[in-house]
Amino acid sequence: MVTRRFLMLSASAMSLLLTPLAAHSQTVLNVGAYPANPPFEYKNADGSFEGFEIDLITDIAKRVGAKLEISDYGFQALFAATTSKRIDVAVSSITITSERLKSQSFTQPYYDPTTDIAARKDSPIKTDADLKGKTIGVISGTVGEKWANANRAQYGITDIRSYNAKQDMLLDLIAGRVDAVVNDSMRFGLAKNPDLEVKYSMKSADRLGMMMTKDHPMLGPINDAIGAIKKDGTMAALYRKWFNQDPSPDSTTVNVVPLPTP
Repeated sequence: MVTRRFLMLSASAMSLLLTPLAAHSQTVLNVGAYPANPPFEYKNADGSFEGFEIDLITDIAKRVGAKLEISDYGFQALFAATTSKRIDVAVSSITITSERLKSQSFTQPYYDPTTDIAARKDSPIKTDADLKGKTIGVISGTVGEKWANANRAQYGITDIRSYNAKQDMLLDLIAGRVDAVVNDSMRFGLAKNPDLEVKYSMKSADRLGMMMTKDHPMLGPINDAIGAIKKDGTMAALYRKWFNQDPSPDSTTVNVVPLPTP
């Protein structure tokens, strides 16, 4: 005999089957980060991530209704990780370039970097001319490496050494195995290295954004979230928190700009 209770249970089970899966699950946003890149991202002693871009992607995840999973990668490994779809997003102060846009997607930019030359405080290096005969350290795959190679002959740079980790590059700088290093926006990352300083900075036309798998379906929602974060003042607040100054009013940190295209 079919009971009223049986009919109610059957109806309940059928309702669950017909309910969209999205109602019972949450999108997971797999993020890769280079963990030795303060103040953009770094790891605490307990293994947790902190930094400007970590705060930013955390806010984005909340706005798009996604659960955040962050894993650490070497800088160069991030490009293979997005291409192979092991991660959805890479956050590691990555410069948007036309070459990278051929195989990757990028959100709108949110940070305008400088190209910095850093050396030991007692180094006589002050200008490009002082790089003659010097050994320069760079991070493999970065715009700093590209700049050093492009200007090697012009400035008489003797040798260029590429590193996978910024920490290793700075340790060699401290030890005198390289005379100077070139990288984006280093001024804020040398606080724990009192023997080092940025000797000079060069204005750059480059911009930083989040790198994603080519044509990722979440690119639009994440980009829209970045636009909203700029509009409501959250981006400027994060900038003040991590860089101890206000962003320039004409910077991409506070102005919504179009998605970059190849």
